[in-house]
Amino acid sequence: MADLPESTVLASDYFHSYSVVGLLAVIGVLFVAVAFGAGRLLRPVVPTPEKLLTYECGVDPVGEGWAHTQVRYYVYAFLYVIFAVDSIFLFPWATVFAAPGYGATTLVEMFIFLGFLAVGLLYAWKKGVLEWT
Repeated sequence: MADLPESTVLASDYFHSYSVVGLLAVIGVLFVAVAFGAGRLLRPVVPTPEKLLTYECGVDPVGEGWAHTQVRYYVYAFLYVIFAVDSIFLFPWATVFAAPGYGATTLVEMFIFLGFLAVGLLYAWKKGVLEWT
């Protein structure tokens, strides 16, 4: 390798790293495929009416498959997701806030961010979404 230019050697090392990752990905896919294939070949297949029945929480299904669900449960789920995802942004902010030279700027940005969250929470409260009845 002494007669090869340095850029060729660096490119070779660079692509070697990707080939290792690619090889591990292929081995992982093959492992999963072999496991699923072995499971399919080894499992017993004995369909009975009980096995083909819809099952949920130990209760036999009665009546139609459609049920009415209150929209408010979806609203609670959306509010949870919004505030859970937004709270995740507080952790990186705390690390940047500790870095020198970013204190005042990140503090103002975080108060603006928390202000948006507060406005969203206030809006949900005013609409009566947060009442569990």
